[in-house]
Amino acid sequence: MLDLLNQIEQSALADLASVGDPDALEKWRISYLGGSGKVKTAWAGFKDVPKDQKAAVGARFKTLNAALDQALAAKKTQVESAAPKTTGPVIDMTEPALIRSWAVGRRHIISRVRDELVDVFARMGFDVADGPEIEDDEHNFIKLNIPADHPARDPADNFYIDDPRTTPKPRMLRSQTSTVQIRVMEKAVAGGWGKNPASDQPIKVVSPGRVYRPDTVDATHSFMFHQIEGLYIDRGVTMADLKTTLLSFARAYFGPDAEVRLRPSFFPFTEPSAEFDMKIRLRPDQPVRWMELGGCGMVDPAVFEACGIDPETWTGFAFGFGIERLAMGKYGIPDIRMLFENDLRFLQQL
Repeated sequence: MLDLLNQIEQSALADLASVGDPDALEKWRISYLGGSGKVKTAWAGFKDVPKDQKAAVGARFKTLNAALDQALAAKKTQVESAAPKTTGPVIDMTEPALIRSWAVGRRHIISRVRDELVDVFARMGFDVADGPEIEDDEHNFIKLNIPADHPARDPADNFYIDDPRTTPKPRMLRSQTSTVQIRVMEKAVAGGWGKNPASDQPIKVVSPGRVYRPDTVDATHSFMFHQIEGLYIDRGVTMADLKTTLLSFARAYFGPDAEVRLRPSFFPFTEPSAEFDMKIRLRPDQPVRWMELGGCGMVDPAVFEACGIDPETWTGFAFGFGIERLAMGKYGIPDIRMLFENDLRFLQQL
């Protein structure tokens, strides 16, 4: 065993003398001093050494390990001093990672305008209501007093999911957020609203959301856009209340100098009905012009009756605006397509 340990030391020192780089030095360490190295392997035979020789062999193992450790340390210093010096700054790997500073994002202009509109109407006492985007034609048309032969129900003008020619209540992507008004009235009546007119509170809601119509895309039209509709039902509501509400909204959102007008129109679900226009300058080089923002009117008694509300006791008004058009009017956006193109040059200006 002593002869074997002497051979290991001679071999180790000879091999160490030829080492010239850190990788080779590590391989040498593993070969001789590693867990499966030659010294450890030899130590496994210590149990077979005669008892009278164990003290001498144990001492030799101790001096062998010390000699090889000392030789390894000296060689490591020699190899490191001979290695080429790196240029450039020294990186301290214990320092926290450098966080790159990115530009702060913001919500899309449509989302911001939606919240601005909700905030204006909330200050006027309106709650927010929502409903499904996939509707049936009962809520999208029938209960809104739109008859079966009305042009608005033509399959070419709607995104039907079911075939309206063969399905009793075909599903569709809603073409207007007026569907939410129907659901609000239905829910109120189902909860007992309307049975005690003297104590029932008014219904006053706005319903923002996406709607879908297969329109030809141009500067002011899209096949998917956003609307916000309002509904107010109480005793003695008149057209004067509607006009006051719309004028108050326009001046709160666009400023005290906002010019608006109501033009007589027709909608199946309101009577009388009107178009709501506003004077808007879309670009600095363009003149101010009237732009249609939406429709409005007094809720038709037939709509009340379809929802179980007595039109002899209750009256109300409804209105609906295109959110994109309101955004275009307030921020001077000349083309609705710019809102959906995700061009950072445009979005960063708003």
